[in-house]
Amino acid sequence: MSEWRATRLGDICKIKYGKDHKHLAEGTIPVYGSGGIMRLADTALYCRKSVLIPRKGTLNNLFFVDTPFWTVDTLFYTEIDETRITPEFLYYQLKTLDLAGLNVGTAVPSLTTSILDEIEVMVPPLIEQKRIGCTLRVIDNRVTNNKKINHHLEQMAQAIFKSWFVDFEPWNGEMPNDWREVEFSSFLTPRTEKTNDPTVPLFSVTDTGIYPRSEKFNKKLSKASTKNKVAYSTDIVFGMSREILNWGIMRSPIGGVSSAYNVFAVDSGVNSKYLESFINAHAFYFKDLIRPATREGQGVDKAALMSKSIYLPPNEVLTEYYTIEDALIAQILEKEIESAHLAEIRDTLLPRLMSGELSVADIGGGK
Repeated sequence: MSEWRATRLGDICKIKYGKDHKHLAEGTIPVYGSGGIMRLADTALYCRKSVLIPRKGTLNNLFFVDTPFWTVDTLFYTEIDETRITPEFLYYQLKTLDLAGLNVGTAVPSLTTSILDEIEVMVPPLIEQKRIGCTLRVIDNRVTNNKKINHHLEQMAQAIFKSWFVDFEPWNGEMPNDWREVEFSSFLTPRTEKTNDPTVPLFSVTDTGIYPRSEKFNKKLSKASTKNKVAYSTDIVFGMSREILNWGIMRSPIGGVSSAYNVFAVDSGVNSKYLESFINAHAFYFKDLIRPATREGQGVDKAALMSKSIYLPPNEVLTEYYTIEDALIAQILEKEIESAHLAEIRDTLLPRLMSGELSVADIGGGK
């Protein structure tokens, strides 16, 4: 630790504003914004490793870019003096800081170049920086690779479902005669039960499913927990939407959701996994469920929902299909568990490595 030194961020890199590049035509170059890669453009404006820092909003949501060509949109980006600090080390050092605590005090959390320039960071010799950065990047790269594998597995599952239950390829492109077509009104029952138990976990519904509310929002659903609706496992829940239908199938045993949501019990005779995949595969068919509501956003048209139809294959067909899909899901879960374990290791090592309390040599990662 004696060889570590304190230095201003402005002395080891230049922090610049990323411009609004919406005028660029569509292409193959990633354009980074506050949420990650926003779109693809036809022009690369930068070609060096960099740390991207939000200017407004979620200030701790940093990105490390090491792709050959990229563009940045309304973020800060760093031009680093690599004779003094490595881009990887700078990224992880900034990850240990609370940039949100540097907010200039505007209504929307914001940063300026002058504030960032004055940040003091602790910097070891370059050789140790490279070891630390390499060690942590190996972990993060494995997590990123797992996400790519899981995305591929999810696409495989969706493609197989479409092949069987949309295109009917195993049956020569025609739906078999023994499949039943039923209306939603025959297997959905509205739930209006309210919870009076403050220990019931809270959930929110997005256009990608149902999530624990703590993962998405800080604000409580309501002042009194008794105002929250109850949803049980396999229930279908519709949230508030704007242009995209927000809905999901409840997978936890029980949860509380906003009283503005619509909750429906699904009859046990309908496989909830099949129902979920069916709606996803026929998104356009369900788009007209969104209707104007009295509060911000949109509600779900319950009458239109109940008049919708779904075709149900025999149980033996579903059993055969889910033998395939469940094997893919098992692989996805395995990768998710591994990634969570790796993230835990990284988060444990990060503050200790970046403070000099622990060296890479101490964990067997260097000499």
